[in-house]
Amino acid sequence: MQLALFDFDHTITVCDTYSRFLRRVATPEQRAQAWWRIGPWLLAYRLKLISAERIRRRVTAQVFTGRHAGEITQMAHDYAREHLPEMVRPEMLEQIQWHKAQGHAVAVVSASIDLYLQHWCDAQGLQMICNSLEVQDNRLTGRYADDDCGPRKVARIRTLFDLSQYQRIHAYGDSREDKPMLALAHERWYRGKLVS
Repeated sequence: MQLALFDFDHTITVCDTYSRFLRRVATPEQRAQAWWRIGPWLLAYRLKLISAERIRRRVTAQVFTGRHAGEITQMAHDYAREHLPEMVRPEMLEQIQWHKAQGHAVAVVSASIDLYLQHWCDAQGLQMICNSLEVQDNRLTGRYADDDCGPRKVARIRTLFDLSQYQRIHAYGDSREDKPMLALAHERWYRGKLVS
């Protein structure tokens, strides 16, 4: 038995789908405040002064705190159906289909959120490990239900899969957060290139 693990943003897709989703669901007021509330954090992230985990936590709180869970869930479903397909790299979809045709277990392991990623993974017949948003009284709190999956991908993988049961593991990623996941694999693909 073999296992294939795929990062989502910038690996399966050509862009960061989470930031695009945030821009779609942000209210006009949130967009107006974004430059001074999030702009400095984005600059610090681009300068590698803060981690991807910290910027995700900040923007997630900014956009989702107090929002109605049902409304955001519907927007996520529409986003998955109408926008995600055009962001997917055809060659990566072919690679996923190849693994499935070989009878391999295939999972998407992402720091994106389940509200839209679940729809896409279900349509492709894939297992999924990702972030979930916390809900209280039908309102989003702006926090993750569990710790941010991004830097904890390996722990989440080990929870879902008994890796000793797989003769060969394949992993595909593009970022520093993916490197521990790639280290689990026999065959590692980083930014589209096979690495040893």
